[in-house]
Amino acid sequence: MNEAYRLHQSLPSLNAPVLVGMLTGWIDASGAAAAAMSTVADTCDVQLLATFDGDQFIDYRARRPTMELRDGVNTKLVWPVIELRVGHDPAGRDVLVLSGPEPDANWQRFASAVSDLAVELGVNLAVFLGAYPFATPHTRPCRLSSSSPSVELITRVGLLKNSVDVPAGMGAVLEHALHDRGIDALGMWVQVPHYLGAMSYPDASVALLEGLGKVTGLSIDATLAKNEAAIQRQRVDALISGNEEHQTMVRQLEVAYDSSDQPPPMSADPIPTVDELAAEFERYLREQNN
Repeated sequence: MNEAYRLHQSLPSLNAPVLVGMLTGWIDASGAAAAAMSTVADTCDVQLLATFDGDQFIDYRARRPTMELRDGVNTKLVWPVIELRVGHDPAGRDVLVLSGPEPDANWQRFASAVSDLAVELGVNLAVFLGAYPFATPHTRPCRLSSSSPSVELITRVGLLKNSVDVPAGMGAVLEHALHDRGIDALGMWVQVPHYLGAMSYPDASVALLEGLGKVTGLSIDATLAKNEAAIQRQRVDALISGNEEHQTMVRQLEVAYDSSDQPPPMSADPIPTVDELAAEFERYLREQNN
C-alpha cells in the first residue's frame, strides 16, 4: 500500500484514461477552472477512487477542518481532502479527475504518488486547468494558452504560447513528473478579462471545456455554462453601457485584441479597478432585482 494515498476501491481496468486536474489555491480568476472541473465531474459521473494523506500534504492551520456544531453538539469535522475520482464521459471514454486543495507540503512526494497512480491506471494524457486575469475584453472569445515540458505536445495543441518566469503551481510540477514517466501532460489556461476577475465569468469555463474537448476528445456537456455565460454577458454589457469610462476601456482592449499586437496607448482617464467594477456590477444586479 502506498502511504501517500488510500484507495477506496480496487484499481479499475481502464482504457487509456484522460487525467483532468485542478487543485485550488493557485491562480483561478473568476473561479473559471473550478467551475469547469465541476462540470467535468458531473458529466462524467465520477466516483471516489483514492484520497491523498492530508497529514502529509495539507497544513491544517492554513486549511482548518470545518466543525459542524448543532445545538452545542460537535456532530462532525469536515476535513480538506485531495481526491482522485474515476468515471467516463457520455461516449464511454474513461476519465480520472484530480481535485481538492493544492498541497501545502511535500510537493515532490505528492507528484510522485500521482504519477505512480497514473502509470498504473494507463493514463496517456493529463490536462491541468487554470484561469488568469488578463487585459482582454469580454466582447471577444476567451483565449487559451498552454504549458508543457513537451515541445511536440505544445506544437500539436496549437494554443497560445507565453515566455515568462512566474511562481509555479502544483499543476506545473505534475506536468514534469508525468512527462518524466512518459505521459503527455499539458497545462491549459484561459484568459479572463481583468476587470471581471473578482466575479463569476462562465464564458471562461466554456472556453476551457471546449478546449479540453478538442485536446482530449472528451465529450463534456457545457450547455449549462453556456446559458450562464449568455446571461452574464447581457448583465456586463448593460453595466458597461452605463459608464463612458468603462466603454472607453473596453474599446481599447478590443483594438489590442483584434490587432494581436501590443496594446494601444491607454487614455489619460483613470481606468476603474477590478474591485470598483465588481462593486458597481453588484450594485447593478441589486437594482435589477428590485
